[in-house]
Amino acid sequence: MDYEYIGYTADRQVVKGKIDASGEKDAEDRLAASGYQILSLKAKGGSIITGMPSLFEKGAKQEEIVLFSRQLALLLESGVGIVQSLDLLKAQTTNKAFAGMLDTIISDLRAGNPLSATLEKHPRAFNRMYCKMIAVGEQTGQLESVLRNLAGYAEQSTAATRKIRQAMTYPIIVLVLAVAVGFLAVTFILPPIMDMFKTLGGELPFMTVMLIGFVTFMGSYGVYVMLAVLAGCLLLYMYTRTPDGALQKDRFLLKIPMMGRLNLINTLARICRSITILFRSGLPLPEILKLTAESSGNMVISNALMDVEQDIIKGEGLASAMGRHPEFLPLMVEMTRVGEETGNLDNTLTIVADSFEIEAADKLTAVLGMIEPVMTIVIGLAVGFLALSIFVPLYSGMSLVGGG
Repeated sequence: MDYEYIGYTADRQVVKGKIDASGEKDAEDRLAASGYQILSLKAKGGSIITGMPSLFEKGAKQEEIVLFSRQLALLLESGVGIVQSLDLLKAQTTNKAFAGMLDTIISDLRAGNPLSATLEKHPRAFNRMYCKMIAVGEQTGQLESVLRNLAGYAEQSTAATRKIRQAMTYPIIVLVLAVAVGFLAVTFILPPIMDMFKTLGGELPFMTVMLIGFVTFMGSYGVYVMLAVLAGCLLLYMYTRTPDGALQKDRFLLKIPMMGRLNLINTLARICRSITILFRSGLPLPEILKLTAESSGNMVISNALMDVEQDIIKGEGLASAMGRHPEFLPLMVEMTRVGEETGNLDNTLTIVADSFEIEAADKLTAVLGMIEPVMTIVIGLAVGFLALSIFVPLYSGMSLVGGG
């Protein structure tokens, strides 16, 4: 049977290859006789998914990547080796999928691969910009600093998402309860009232007739309506996965009343942070813009950045190239110009990012502050309509009984 092995020689040179042996013990003995210390030994073809981790492995949460980056930076600064640091982080993680990912990374490192190359095999956890930054850190000897910057960047990019999720929890629970109460009322309270009116010969109020009509329609065609809605959602989702659809979706996100400005400044803040981190790492500006465009999260902004990259390759300044695209707000353009003139681009863009993040936080607070009263009003109107539709005929029925 063929076995694949990874080991190292007496002079600490990493070796890997294949050996034909009758069993695992035989393979270990033969490799030891050759003077190899074994790091990894497995039957060839024994693990189908090992060569394709990006297709089968689960990703890691953003919070886990932040913690991983900070802890790895701390361990490296303390003088702990990269492999030993990853071993320690693997031992303490509670996410089995992430632990398996780290185990694969450690094996690749022991095989002599650089950290950036091993991380690229796990795109569900480490995006392209993250891996590129790690490569720059390895080349410049500033890996610890790069890891800290990446952790701070990831933490800031997820703060708004976490805040929205927390703020939406209560309104969603209230909405679900309101829908459940409405369903129970329509299912169990309304039918007896309808039967009573049919018996007494009374005329149902208009609101009750509307409610009954809606319930009857949904009872007869509800399945088809739901299938049509699901089909429409699926088609819309498939369209947004195409280049044209994604572009239209991202353009719409930038034009939504109130939310459009919030989406724009959040995206621009991330871009400023990305450019700052990459600029401080010593990458050339065209490559910085290319990486930033790939990780911007919005195709409208991404296309604008790619245009700016081409203009810079032609010899134009960053600020003047940005100025031709309305997606880049005047503050960003002017501060970029100041940074270019003073040779302090990273600090000026940091100021812009801080300004945008403050504005985004204020707008987000305002939007979230409106969600609860708006949902309260909507749910109140719905409950009021439902209550009137049920209790008005109930009182009318009582009067008919009294009159009879």
